Amino acid sequence: MEFKERKRWVFFGLPFTFTVYTIKEDMITLQEGFLNRKENDCYMYKVQDVELLRSFGERIFGLGTVKCYTGDTTNKELFITHVKNAKAIKDFILEASEQARLKRRTLNMLDIGAGEVDDPDPED
Repeated sequence: MEFKERKRWVFFGLPFTFTVYTIKEDMITLQEGFLNRKENDCYMYKVQDVELLRSFGERIFGLGTVKCYTGDTTNKELFITHVKNAKAIKDFILEASEQARLKRRTLNMLDIGAGEVDDPDPED
């Protein structure tokens, strides 16, 4: 499955921008610009969590913003802004990122700060 969406204006949900999001099972690609093109990719296994944001204007015109928390160096927080089918895209990214992590056998670890605990008696 693949999603290809354009960033839209919140006003009436019109696609008058030059930003295109392509979401595949293994990668998220952002293409921005008209004269100067910028393309940024993020592998799906690097996506750690996904959040759906919908302002009042976005809800009126059937749009949403998907915020992806990633382990990518260029985009720690990847925004897929003002797109239609935002809930379906969010659910797809969640499922595809989990499948990509299982396929690559990667492990997602959290730093809980346990290394900062001082040992009161180091000689034991």
